[in-house]
Amino acid sequence: MFKIEAARERSLQILETVIGYGFQNIAYLDRALTHRSYGAEHNERLEFLGDAILGLIIGKKLFDMFPQCPEGDLTRMRSSLVRETTLAAMAREFNLGDKLRLGPGELKSGGSRRDSLLADAVESMIGAMFLDTNQDYAIVNQVVLTWFKTRLAEISPNVNQKDAKSQLQELLQGEHKALPIYTVDKITGADNNQTFFVSAKIVGCAQLFQGSGTSRRRAEQAAARQALEFLQQGE
Repeated sequence: MFKIEAARERSLQILETVIGYGFQNIAYLDRALTHRSYGAEHNERLEFLGDAILGLIIGKKLFDMFPQCPEGDLTRMRSSLVRETTLAAMAREFNLGDKLRLGPGELKSGGSRRDSLLADAVESMIGAMFLDTNQDYAIVNQVVLTWFKTRLAEISPNVNQKDAKSQLQELLQGEHKALPIYTVDKITGADNNQTFFVSAKIVGCAQLFQGSGTSRRRAEQAAARQALEFLQQGE
């Protein structure tokens, strides 16, 4: 791992206080906040690891909290808690955007504010903690559940946990309207760092809804979310 300059280390130490975990090797935290656009040493492998650990932690907690819930309800609640928008909101609470290492292109395009990069950073930090503790799952479990304490207290199997595309589809079907048409308008960036721009068209609605993301699926979800908010406001 690359050497951390003093100012950067002080910034990361402040973040350690915010997240409630002090790293034995702060280079892990630095790596977790480094996007691939910055250089060869980046956070994608940590993100992969953290994503798996986060799913296990939240899944087990929901399993314990709702002993009578069927698998479908547990899955929807878990998806709601670990989805990109939730993790990005958490990242903003931690002020992670200011701590991200980004390449010039990402900095110019506002990468520090992008949901996908912020969510990835949260997952990467979880992976980093797991390695830093010598794979002590109990410690990581405790820290992560602290992060999610308020959201877990508010979660309920009776609340709609469906994603934006599913909600939009059900809304339109309930009104006997055609399903939205999603179109990829453009794709920017290199193959390993692409941004998809998608528009959603609803028959009978003059408004065109647009979204972007690091995958077509994420971009479609963003466009669907915009359409859903528009239609619900008109109710």
